[in-house]
Amino acid sequence: MSRTNGRTEPEQIDTEHELPAAEDSSEGNQAVAQEEGELGKLRAERDSLVDRLARLQAEFENARKRAVREQQDFREYALVDAFKGLLPVVDSFDRALQTSTEKSELRTGVELINKQLHDALAKLGLRAIPAKGEPFDPRFHEAIEMVDTNDVEDQHVIDELQRGYKLKDRLVRPAMVRVARNTK
Repeated sequence: MSRTNGRTEPEQIDTEHELPAAEDSSEGNQAVAQEEGELGKLRAERDSLVDRLARLQAEFENARKRAVREQQDFREYALVDAFKGLLPVVDSFDRALQTSTEKSELRTGVELINKQLHDALAKLGLRAIPAKGEPFDPRFHEAIEMVDTNDVEDQHVIDELQRGYKLKDRLVRPAMVRVARNTK
């Protein structure tokens, strides 16, 4: 709009200059197809990136969970080496108490120390593996000798030579045992 004499008049449209002619319809379809192709490529790239992101997030979460689990396992089983060093002491106490049945103040003191040691180890999670009279289990028992006998069931532990221990579900030391073999 233009102003003349204080009044606003509508602008004149220049009809002499024609607007560019519309592109040929085949060229228009081609441009639309090209744009759709580019849009499809962008969508595929986006989907690929979203998929990669989801996979990386899952990998990160799995790595975090694995690290937490490994840390927990380390804490739970860090004492295994310390227990392996203490087990010969425990064995010596047990053998000392088996050799003599004589009641004395010394024996009573040794029994008390042995009980305290066993209780302290049990509080830390160390458990003795049951052996005598149990069926032989190669996961927890180490057969030192097979004894031909009909007094005990076949493949059952006759005698425990050295007590075995486990920490929660992990074997610290297998029990050394004699196993019955029936000759029937």
